[in-house]
Parts: sequence; C-alpha cells; structure tokens
Amino acid sequence: MSPDTRAREYREYIEAYLKTLYAKFRSEPQQLLFDAAEYSLLAGGKRLRPILAFEFCRMCSGEWEPAAPLAAAVEMIHTYSLIHDDLPCMDNDDFRRGRPTNHKVFGEGMAVLAGDALLTDAFLTASSARIPQPWTMADAIALLAESAGSLGMVGGQVLDIMSQERELTEQEVLDIQSRKTGKLIHAACCLGAMAGGASRAQLDAAAQFAAGLGLAFQIRDDMLDVIGTQEEMGKGVGTDDQKNTFVRLYGLETCENLVETYTENAVSALGVFEDSEWMIQLARDLTRRRT
Repeated sequence: MSPDTRAREYREYIEAYLKTLYAKFRSEPQQLLFDAAEYSLLAGGKRLRPILAFEFCRMCSGEWEPAAPLAAAVEMIHTYSLIHDDLPCMDNDDFRRGRPTNHKVFGEGMAVLAGDALLTDAFLTASSARIPQPWTMADAIALLAESAGSLGMVGGQVLDIMSQERELTEQEVLDIQSRKTGKLIHAACCLGAMAGGASRAQLDAAAQFAAGLGLAFQIRDDMLDVIGTQEEMGKGVGTDDQKNTFVRLYGLETCENLVETYTENAVSALGVFEDSEWMIQLARDLTRRRT
C-alpha cells in the first residue's frame, strides 16, 4: 500500500467514526452544544494524531481498527484545545482551518462549553476500546488523562501564558512545547501501541518516537508561521512573532537543522518494529510540510 493510500484510508476511517459520536444524541434537547462541538470536530485537518495511533496499532498487531476509540478520544481532546486556544481570553484568533473560529460562530459561552464537552466525552469514547494484554483500560485512561491534563497539554498552556511577558531560555521553550504539543502526540502513539498489545519495549519506542516527532513538528509549525501563507495554513500567520517560539529563540536556519535532528531521533526509535518504513516516511514528510 502506498503512503498516500494508507494515510487516506486512516483519515477517511476516523472522519466516518467521528461523525457517529454525536449523531446518536440527536434526540437530546441540547442540540446547539452538539452543533458547536461538531463544527470544530468535523472541520477536517491533518488528523495526525489518529493516523499515528492507527499506525502504531498496526505495527504492533497487524490490525489498526481496534485503535479507533482511542484515536478519536485524542482527536476530541486536540479539538477542544483548539477551541479554547482561539478564545479572546487566550490567542483571540478569528480563523481556524480556513473558516471562522468556534466562538465567532456560536459565541464565547457555547465555545467554552463545546470544548468542555469534547474533553469529557473523549473519556467516554476511549472507554469503549478493548485493550489487550499486557495493558488494561486503566493504563490507557491514565495515560490519556496525564497527557491532556496539568502534567501535559494544559500544563504546557499554563507555562506558555506565564511566559508571555519575557524571553525564555532554551529549556523553558522545550518545557512548554514538550507538554503543549508533544503530550498529545505521545498519547496518540502510545495509546495506538497499547491497542495493538505492544510489548514494553515497543511502548517505550513509541514514547521515544513521539518525543522526537513532537518537537520536530512544533518547530516546523513555528517556522510555517513565519514562511507560510494564510491560504496554505488555513489560519492567520505571523501571529506568533512576539511569542516564545523556536524561531524567535534560534532563527530559521538553526530551526531547520533542529527539525532534521529531532526527526532522525524519532526515526531511530523504530528499530524494535518489524515494519516501520511507512512511519519513517510519514515522520519525514510531516517535518518537511508546507501546511
């Protein structure tokens, strides 16, 4: 199967799966909440995190569909974080994925609640997964919660807010991005591996891969805010010029080298898997992307 064909299969599967999540609640009276949640959840995007979950599940077990509930849960949490990041009290963005942000359509209050619903409902969705030995559902839920919460993505967002009035050191920027972006990538890779019944060595390799890819992906994202266009990115660009990004810390040329280094660090972790060629190519494509 070609790289493009596999990515398209994963993406189409998760799109169809995500469409079912709130469809079953259409008899409930709080329809506006479901509309707001779906507006952002079904807005497309790379679906990187589900793709990573599916591929790690496949590399561990030969099958990838069992990862769907966990892949969807990570995507729901990612979507909630985007809704909240775009709010006036946070980044105050007007566009996301080429169209108005959630609060511009539904109002700030409903946008907050849509994010709250997606975060909470993610755990309901994850709980429907079947986790093979040696892992348990408790292991999976704990990993998802830690990655999303105060020790993970939310903690990274807090560090970001605390840092806005001063320039940061290299370690401080790494502390932010390894949590804010990296932890959900970590969750996707490791939960996919768990869904495939990964060995401890395979789970450790998934975590190492995620750490390298997460940093490479974020540095590339910081670069695209400088060199990309609004048409390419589907959102405003040049909005991070006063933030503590990798580009501000290092400059574009050094960032290009760091992307290569962190990508290769990620790739080097995949030796424990018998069939990792597709994941290696995906990692390199992601960190050379223009969108």
